[in-house]
Amino acid sequence: MPDLLLIEPAHLDLWFYPALTCVAVLSGFIDAVAGGGGLVMMPVLLSTPLPPHVVLGTNKIQSMCGTSMATWRYHKAGLFSFRKNAATAAIVFVGAMAGSLAIQHLSADVLKLVVPVLLIAVALYTVLSPGMTDEDRKGHLSERGYMPVGAGVAFYDGFFGPGAGQFFATTLVGLRGMGLTRATGLTKFLNVTSNIASVIVFSIGGQAMWILGLCMGAGAMTGAWIGSHYATKFGAKVIRPLLVVVSIGLTVRLVWGWFS
Repeated sequence: MPDLLLIEPAHLDLWFYPALTCVAVLSGFIDAVAGGGGLVMMPVLLSTPLPPHVVLGTNKIQSMCGTSMATWRYHKAGLFSFRKNAATAAIVFVGAMAGSLAIQHLSADVLKLVVPVLLIAVALYTVLSPGMTDEDRKGHLSERGYMPVGAGVAFYDGFFGPGAGQFFATTLVGLRGMGLTRATGLTKFLNVTSNIASVIVFSIGGQAMWILGLCMGAGAMTGAWIGSHYATKFGAKVIRPLLVVVSIGLTVRLVWGWFS
């Protein structure tokens, strides 16, 4: 097994490191507020000489760093409890690990066809649903009832990734009855849990560039600190429109990929 911390499985010119770190600041900001930072980071990473599987693994490292910062900020603001959501997080960890293992052996082509449809549905739900506010309401599912949904989103996050933040947030609002800002806070906790699971799997497979990932992670943490500050200060009036824009933008990006 390779030394996972020292050996970089691919080569990049040195200028890529600061350039990608700067991109990660914007990605971390978007991800902290509405999810979907991959809309910015993934196309840029895929334009580098890195193999796709290394792109996925390295992106998970920077995403783990960014969501860790956002999780801490949202928890500090009192938007969710680690203890009360520990069981859901455990299920999410297992789901993400299963998804990351599956992508090692399966093609993501089928998901590339399904994901744009799901993201359009998320965007429409965000625009049309009166529940996408900061007010809590009666949920359709308990925490235990939500666990299979969380596991499914986590599997998708480990397998493919883009849009997982939107899926967590909108299902927490629609199914658990959470207000949007509180749902966004819990989303970051579930996101960081799924990212940690994915990083473990990709690292064991030697498919992550740790030095590059940690450089980008520093940028993502900076963006996440700024984004979570704005989200907790302004709430749904900031999160809701950005969630719509990110969902639509990510959908356009994925559909464009069908024809390029």
